[in-house]
Amino acid sequence: MEKKLMETFQKLYGGEGEIKTFFSPGRVNLIGEHTDYNGGHVFPCALTLGTYGIARKREDRKLRFYSANFEKLGVIETSLDDLVPSKAAQWTNYPKGVIWAFEKKGYSIPQGMDVLIYGTIPNGSGLSSSASLEVLIGVMLKELFNIEISMQDIALIGQYSENNYNGCNCGIMDQFAVAMGKKDCAVFLDTNTLQYEYASVKLDDAKIVITNSKVKHSLVDSAYNDRRRESEEALHDLQKVVDIKTLGDLTEEEFEAHKDAIKDEICKKRAKHAVYENQRTIRAVKALKENDIAEFGRLMNQSHISLRDDYEVSCEEIDVLVDLAWKIDGVIGSRITGGGFGGCTVSIVKNDAVDTFIDQVGAGYKEKTGREAEFYVVEIGDGARVL
Repeated sequence: MEKKLMETFQKLYGGEGEIKTFFSPGRVNLIGEHTDYNGGHVFPCALTLGTYGIARKREDRKLRFYSANFEKLGVIETSLDDLVPSKAAQWTNYPKGVIWAFEKKGYSIPQGMDVLIYGTIPNGSGLSSSASLEVLIGVMLKELFNIEISMQDIALIGQYSENNYNGCNCGIMDQFAVAMGKKDCAVFLDTNTLQYEYASVKLDDAKIVITNSKVKHSLVDSAYNDRRRESEEALHDLQKVVDIKTLGDLTEEEFEAHKDAIKDEICKKRAKHAVYENQRTIRAVKALKENDIAEFGRLMNQSHISLRDDYEVSCEEIDVLVDLAWKIDGVIGSRITGGGFGGCTVSIVKNDAVDTFIDQVGAGYKEKTGREAEFYVVEIGDGARVL
């Protein structure tokens, strides 16, 4: 793979100068959805699927980007003097946004770059292809321009660029998981304080299976920003009666005691999800540490019901996938993962049930929706790095 990409790079840009290769993973969130911008806990892990990048510094201020996934677009050329988002820039708005954010945060990017990208994450699947690309560019800039910056700060810059350059009001989870991932572990992150720990997800007798509904989601255009606004409105109402900074500060009991302060019924449902999902995530990680994988699966299932009914970020196709999964012996837990409105489900499936799972869910989904699902039996890998 890397050899072939290097040949393409040299064919496009020439072979002189110091050329470096990078990899940045995608991520799947096992539990803790839509809690990251509500001051709660999340539990994502980095995947071995991800984004490869090859880059070289230039002597001038030109930026040249090429994606092997969008060959027809060819090389998209811009410069360090044109870091403004535009429709014409297409996918390069993501790398441009990161360069813009580095400069905004006071890091000097004095020269342009030639960049080649190739991603193995299905586009629009909800496995964070955008965060993977953002962190990849961050690692490139750190390496090529000898910038002293931590991986945690690269994650924060990726989030800043997505919020302020690309206009998606995402939380920190995706970029953090991509930057800080660790093989065979998920990251238990308190998004309020950025304190985190690694928890081993070495499943002796089960696999993580991601099912792609092939319903594309685009969070910028979807109701994602609405959900964030509804959660903030609920928080604002609650703050009049209880001393909290985020919804993640509340236990379920505290929420039930004060929920009537939330004037709007829809906002009340959104807040309920944020509070209960945060507590579920804390309990799920405890269950995993105690090797109670059945309890972990039960909490995953509850998470889906809450995302479907209270947060309303699922869709008909995803619910079909989850319902089919729940009926299969050997499925420990299954839920929607990612921002929602399409994308993927994540399931924990016993080893001897994986083939049955893929056959039955695939056939049932085709029958009920007319769509072909895609399945990825995934491994948990390390975070973004120079290869």
